[in-house]
Amino acid sequence: MRMAVTSAPGTGATTPAGILDRERIIAQPGFNRWLVPPAALAIHLCIGMAYGFSVFWLPLSKALGTSVPASCTSMSLLDALTTTTCNWRVADLGWIYTLFFVLLGCSAALWGGWLERVGPRRAGFVSACCWCGGIVVAAIGVMTHQLWLMWIGAGVIGGIGLGLGYISPVSTLIKWFPDRRGMATGMAIMGFGGGAMIGAPLANILMSYFRVDGTIGVWQTFLVMAGIYFVFMMGGAFSYRIPPAGWRPEGWVPPVAKSSMITTRHVHLRDAHKTPQFWLIWAVLCLNVSAGIGVLGVASPMLQEIFAGSLIGQPGLSFSQLDPTQKAQIAAIAAGFTGLLSLFNIGGRFFWASMSDRLGRKNTYYCFFLLGIVLYALTPTLALMGSKALFVLALGVILSMYGGGFATVPAYLADIFGTQFVGAIHGRLLTAWATAGILGPTVVNYIREAQISAGVAPGPALYSGTMYILSGMLVLGLLANFLVKPLSDKWFMSDAEVAALQAKSAAANSAETGSFGIDKGGFDAKALLAWAVVGIPLLWGVWVTLKSTLVLFG
Repeated sequence: MRMAVTSAPGTGATTPAGILDRERIIAQPGFNRWLVPPAALAIHLCIGMAYGFSVFWLPLSKALGTSVPASCTSMSLLDALTTTTCNWRVADLGWIYTLFFVLLGCSAALWGGWLERVGPRRAGFVSACCWCGGIVVAAIGVMTHQLWLMWIGAGVIGGIGLGLGYISPVSTLIKWFPDRRGMATGMAIMGFGGGAMIGAPLANILMSYFRVDGTIGVWQTFLVMAGIYFVFMMGGAFSYRIPPAGWRPEGWVPPVAKSSMITTRHVHLRDAHKTPQFWLIWAVLCLNVSAGIGVLGVASPMLQEIFAGSLIGQPGLSFSQLDPTQKAQIAAIAAGFTGLLSLFNIGGRFFWASMSDRLGRKNTYYCFFLLGIVLYALTPTLALMGSKALFVLALGVILSMYGGGFATVPAYLADIFGTQFVGAIHGRLLTAWATAGILGPTVVNYIREAQISAGVAPGPALYSGTMYILSGMLVLGLLANFLVKPLSDKWFMSDAEVAALQAKSAAANSAETGSFGIDKGGFDAKALLAWAVVGIPLLWGVWVTLKSTLVLFG
C-alpha cells in the first residue's frame, strides 16, 4: 500500500498527507465504490433533522414551566433574545428554521470551492463539528434560557454545518458513478429528506425520557442527539474515498455521442456563474422548490380546512363548525398526512433521480413542470369533488417532484459543466434553495391571509388562488428549462489545465485510464454491513411514519 504524500510549500520535498487531506483518501486497488453512498447517507440522515426541528418548538415555548406566563407578548424581538423571565414565543423560535436554510445556501456557496480543494473528508469533519457543536451550544441556550444562544448555535453554526454536509458527497458520488449519476446523488440526498423521519420520533422519545420534575427535557435531548450524530457523521466523513484521476467502472464506455446535453469536458468554478445556463438552472431549481415548499408549508391546515368533518366521518361539518375536540382529532389525522408527504418527498428523491439516468436531466425536469402544472391546477377541483384519496395522491406526487428536483440537479450540473467543480457549482446553486425558502412560503401565506381578509371561509376556495399561482410559477420554470442548451467551447478548460488540477489525485506511477483494480467487490459483506448501519435507522423511521399515516385512512 502506498503512502499519500504532499509537497512541502517552497521546498519541493514531500511530506506524509494529514489524516484529513484529500490525498489521504484516494481509493486503493480493491476498494468497493458501494461503500461511498452509505458514508454520504450517514451524514445526510443526521443533518436532515433540520426538517424536523419544529418538534422542539412547543416544548421550548414552556421552557420556564407552566407557572410562568406563556410568553410576554408585548416584548420586542430583541427583548425575546435575552429574556430569562418569559417563555419564548413559537414565532421567535421559528427563526432558527429560517436560519438553517439561509445559512445552508450561503455556506454551500461560500465554501464549495474550498471543499473541492480539500476533499469530502475534511468537509464532512467540519460539518460534523459545526452541526453537532451548534446543537450543543443550543443546549446551553436552553439551560441558560438565552434565545440568542440558540439562534447562534443551532441556526448559524448548525446552518454552516448543514451546507458543508449537504454538498460534501455530491462531487465524489458523481465521480464514483459516472454511469449512474442521478441514482448516486439520489441515494445521498434521499437521506436529507429522511433525516426528520428518524430524528423527530427519536427526539420525542428522548424528551419523554428526560421530562421529569416539571422539566421539558430538551437540553438533555440536544446533548444526546448531538453525541449520536457526531459518531455517525464522523463515521461517514472517515469512510469517504475519492477515485484516482482517470478511474472509470470496468467495462463502462463514456457516452460521448449519446447526448449533446452531457459533456465530457469541464468548466472552472470561476466561470460557471458567468454562463446563462447556470442562471437558467438556478431558476429551474428555485421555481420548482418555491412551489413545492409552498405546498409543504400549508399541507396540514389545507387538508383540515378543506375536508374538515369528512376526516372524522361527519362530512356535513365545515371547519368552522367543528368543536375543539373534533379539531384536535383532525389535527392528528393531518399529522399522518404530513408524514405521508414526507415519504413521497423521500421516495421521489431516489425515484426521479434514478429515472433521470434514463430520461435525461432536462426531460426529467420537463416531467416535473408539465405534470406539476396539471396537478397544481387540478387540486382545487379535486378538493371541490371531495375526493380525499385523489387529493392526497396529487399532493403526494407533487412532493415527490419537489424532492426529485433536489436530487436531480447535481447530475444536471455535472452534465452541463463537467465533474471537476460540480460540488462547488452545486454549492453556489443552492442559493436558489435559500431564495425559494423565502419566496414560496411568503407567496402562499400572504395569498391565504388576503383571502381570509376578503371574507373567504376555510374550505377549497381558500386555497384555489394559491394553487393556480403556484402552477403559474411552474410555467416559468418550464420556460427556463426549455432555454437550457449545451455550453459553447469557450467556457471549457483546456486539457492541460484539467490535467494540472487532477495531478494530485492521479494514480501512482500510472498515466492510463481504467478501473485500477477498484470496485471489484460489488455488494460484498463489508458493503452490506455499511448499508445496514444507515438502512436500519431509516427503515425504523419509515415504519414509525407509516404507523402515524394509517390514521389518515383509518
